[in-house]
Amino acid sequence: MQNIIVFKDPKSPISEAYRNIRTNILFSNIDENLQTILITSAGQSEGKSTTIANIAASLAELGKKIILLDCDFRRPSVHKKFNITNNKGITDILLNNYDYKDCIQRIVEGFDIITCGQIPPNPSEIISSNKLKRLVEDLKKDYEYILIDAPPVGIVSDAAILSTFIDGVILLASCGETQIEHIKKAKETLENVGAKILGVVLNKLEVEKNRAYGYYAYYYQDEENTKGKGAKNTKGKRAKKKK
Repeated sequence: MQNIIVFKDPKSPISEAYRNIRTNILFSNIDENLQTILITSAGQSEGKSTTIANIAASLAELGKKIILLDCDFRRPSVHKKFNITNNKGITDILLNNYDYKDCIQRIVEGFDIITCGQIPPNPSEIISSNKLKRLVEDLKKDYEYILIDAPPVGIVSDAAILSTFIDGVILLASCGETQIEHIKKAKETLENVGAKILGVVLNKLEVEKNRAYGYYAYYYQDEENTKGKGAKNTKGKRAKKKK
């Protein structure tokens, strides 16, 4: 789980940023049922798989029962993020009639994953199939949140098709990489099919060390010092007594 910073370094500023996204998702769920959430981007290599994996991990921290689906049938990568196998997954469920429970891989208690499985020759047909819709509906009975990693909406139509039966979409943009016109086009594509866009996540933002990072470093350093203060004082008193 080398890219899952929420697990690896839970006190880092980046982990806190993912928790802020989690908070926004939870608040979005107050007024309406938000059970299925999809992430997509305008282009390739913008970090959507890493982002959705860390959002999933942050929800798991709260004890939410969640499942992450890798529906990027062209370039699946969720299994790489968590260092798990991709021997059987969603395509095996849809094409070979596997029981989805046989394809679940558990990460921690309450946090499961179904990987892509074998890359199919016809991703768009699988995405638009009734079998995939039924799979999502079946999973709703067992999980509080279903998170879906989808291909870039600016390149193929898969994410737009998926969004027609998903409760909400997170659109990812990379700071300094994603062109404004491309993100506008991605937003327009999603809106044209009636997708509910929850918000845009800005990825790969350079944070000045003397601002946000410095604050978090100071905050947690001070926290650790406070925890150890009693032991230091006791040691000092003993040394004085010996004199």
